[in-house]
Amino acid sequence: MIGCLCIHGFTGSPDEVAPLAEYLRKRTDWMIKTPTLPGHGEELRLKGITYDQWFQAAERELQALMAECETVYVIGFSMGGVIAVYLAEKYRIDKLVLLSAAFYYVNPIQLWRDILDMFRNGWRRIGEHPLFIRYKNKMRSTPIAAVLEFRKLVNEVRPRLPYVHVPVLIVQGEKDGIVPPKSAHYLYQKIGSSKKKLLFLPESYHHVCHSADRHLLFAEVEKFLWENGND
Repeated sequence: MIGCLCIHGFTGSPDEVAPLAEYLRKRTDWMIKTPTLPGHGEELRLKGITYDQWFQAAERELQALMAECETVYVIGFSMGGVIAVYLAEKYRIDKLVLLSAAFYYVNPIQLWRDILDMFRNGWRRIGEHPLFIRYKNKMRSTPIAAVLEFRKLVNEVRPRLPYVHVPVLIVQGEKDGIVPPKSAHYLYQKIGSSKKKLLFLPESYHHVCHSADRHLLFAEVEKFLWENGND
């Protein structure tokens, strides 16, 4: 059996990766998991949460998936992409997909602007969409200490990049105002994988699974994961 772990971003929830997860569920018989990291979800409770708790939660989910599946893929969005690299360096996974991976720090003000622009260009009734509501609330619910924990997490993972050798697809939205394109280039240059692909999406913002290029993204991720004859 094939398993796929999808990890959301900082102050986010599984909704951030849900469109891709649902696409894969409809087109495969894989076991696909979209866990919620500690302190995250519908209501943020980040006070007192440390970055190692995010690592540990992701590890538990991966270990459970590996216990049931012979082949395991990890997909990480934003901070989830950083956590995915941590897992790929520590565990024997088969493929890695990094979406808007936040190896350069998120700017909270730009996050809000990016969300607004994304919805103006692609969604109607912005005030009713769950992503808009969540990010409106998160601007008031993210303690500075949590931001510092996020930065510690990135600093912990960066030195591990050369030791990751799993095939990797690195995805970056060209309209991403939160994680700059240099983060994707940095990843491509530093990661130790001999099989690596860099995919830029010209019409996508930070939340690539919800942006205008999402159908191209889904098809490219599916193609990458099926390459080399997976059963």
